[in-house]
Amino acid sequence: MKSLPIRVRLTLWYFAMFASAATLLCVASLWMLLQRSVDETEYHDLQERAEDVQLILNHESPNASVQQLRDKFAAFYDFKDDGKYLQVQDEKGNWLYRSKRMAAPNSDLPAPDRLPKNGLISEYRQGPRTIRILTYSIAARGMRYTVQTGMSLNRSMLLLANFRTKLLLLTPLMILLAALGGHLMSRKALTPVSMLAAQARRINERNLDIRLPVSSAKDEISDLSQTLNQMLERIDKAFVSVRTFTGNALHELRTPVSLLRTEIEVALHRPRDTDEYRAILRRLHEETIHMTSLVENLLSLARADGGAETFMLAPIRVEMLFRQVAETWKTAMALAMLKFRVEIPGNDLILLGDAQGIKRLLSILLENATKYTPPGGWVTLCATATREHADISVRDSGIGIDPEFKDRIFDRFFRVATGGPSRAGSGLGLSLAKWIAERHGTQLCVESTPGHGSCFSFSLKKSNTALPAIHDSPVPSGLGIKL
Repeated sequence: MKSLPIRVRLTLWYFAMFASAATLLCVASLWMLLQRSVDETEYHDLQERAEDVQLILNHESPNASVQQLRDKFAAFYDFKDDGKYLQVQDEKGNWLYRSKRMAAPNSDLPAPDRLPKNGLISEYRQGPRTIRILTYSIAARGMRYTVQTGMSLNRSMLLLANFRTKLLLLTPLMILLAALGGHLMSRKALTPVSMLAAQARRINERNLDIRLPVSSAKDEISDLSQTLNQMLERIDKAFVSVRTFTGNALHELRTPVSLLRTEIEVALHRPRDTDEYRAILRRLHEETIHMTSLVENLLSLARADGGAETFMLAPIRVEMLFRQVAETWKTAMALAMLKFRVEIPGNDLILLGDAQGIKRLLSILLENATKYTPPGGWVTLCATATREHADISVRDSGIGIDPEFKDRIFDRFFRVATGGPSRAGSGLGLSLAKWIAERHGTQLCVESTPGHGSCFSFSLKKSNTALPAIHDSPVPSGLGIKL
């Protein structure tokens, strides 16, 4: 079953609340009028009539006979309207007064000592009338008397009937007002939400800087506005990041592609000898290597942002890892005329990490050191063991990093114009290295002094898993490896 809209549900809830309140008010009003206003008023009227009889008896002489009392009551009540419903009997059973309308249906009266303190209330029909009678005990002249007095309920019943009729006539109006009030209140309650929805519809990818209004009231609507604004802030930053990433990636790819096209067009412009073609192919090869590295970094960052890049942590033998990295970079270091040194702890150091990821991280740091270290300098890859971790670092004697750029070197596509001998990179390597370190639960730290080199370091946990022993591999020629 399809759920009803919030506006309809609120309207129904408000309607049910108002209709229930109105119904309870009507029932309470009718009960209060019947029980409190009518019943108690009639009881007090009947009680006052019984007490009037008591006053009459108290004014008579204690020696007055029964007949004298009868004459007194007859003289007083026969010409009064109140005498229509009255009977008086003493405790000995002598009748002092009986009205004609009460004598027939009420032949006997209970003894005074058998009546409760507040008397007995009863009703009976007399023709078209409903009579309510009170049988009450009074004390006078040293004796107790039973007084029975009554009154017609027709007037009260007519009043109640008119009141019920008016309530029934007002019921449809109350229901209509309840429905209208529920609709208006639900509309007023949802007006801020409608305003937020209308404002949110105006926001698209071209105006993500727009924010929803936040009311000064500290309520659920203001919390919703603040939450949506925070979400818009994150989306805006993500869009800006994607636009910047896309623009920078296109710019970085356009430069090598343009160089490739230019070199090819120049080569095809006229016939050349073998040496010229070899020089052109060498330059093309260098550009393709640069472009391949750039594309790999872009793909790695894209997979990282999308959560598709995964690492499998396993025990890594540091000595073997460093020898593999040293073998890979020995030629590049020699071409850059740099002294490359690898320092490994003497013990069999085993760390927990992803082998390919750590190799990628070290390659990025070594490439960065190669670019920014002048010929004749040195680069050192070392590992220092502690109780539970091992610190791995890449040090160089390069140009260093200015303090104002130290916090930005890990930003994507950020590059510092150094004017050094090496061509600047794409600005993606350190950002990718930082991400790899974070996926291993560590941080990539940097220490640098302008003109005195830099040191990039991170730490990995030691592994308790023992690996099979390996035979010492030959030391790569041209490298200084300290065990």
